Amino acid sequence: MNNTNIHNERMANLTFASVYPMYLAKVEKKGRTKEELHQVIEWLTGFDSKKQKDLIEKKVTFETFFQQATLNPNATLITGLICGYRIEEIENPLTKQVRYLDKLVDELAKGKKMEKILRG
Repeated sequence: MNNTNIHNERMANLTFASVYPMYLAKVEKKGRTKEELHQVIEWLTGFDSKKQKDLIEKKVTFETFFQQATLNPNATLITGLICGYRIEEIENPLTKQVRYLDKLVDELAKGKKMEKILRG
């Protein structure tokens, strides 16, 4: 993974509101629903749909988003490749958390069963 300060800063300053529409389009294109996307985000972060909407409206950065989140204790079970990098090898905690979310969205879009995605 690109471990430069510039890369980590870019991840921290990216807004959830700018990425959320891409997540939604990706899952809906593959026949999944907005509700399923919200369920996945809630599992990872503890944010219900109302809180997710609020964070989008406030245009919070991923840094703020994950500072406010209560990360699921099973998040560390999210492994594998995302954007060509092994999640478990990412050193920057925020970058790793963003990639956890990316991986869950990918799994949802690929049609994985919700029980498997939620690692419960």
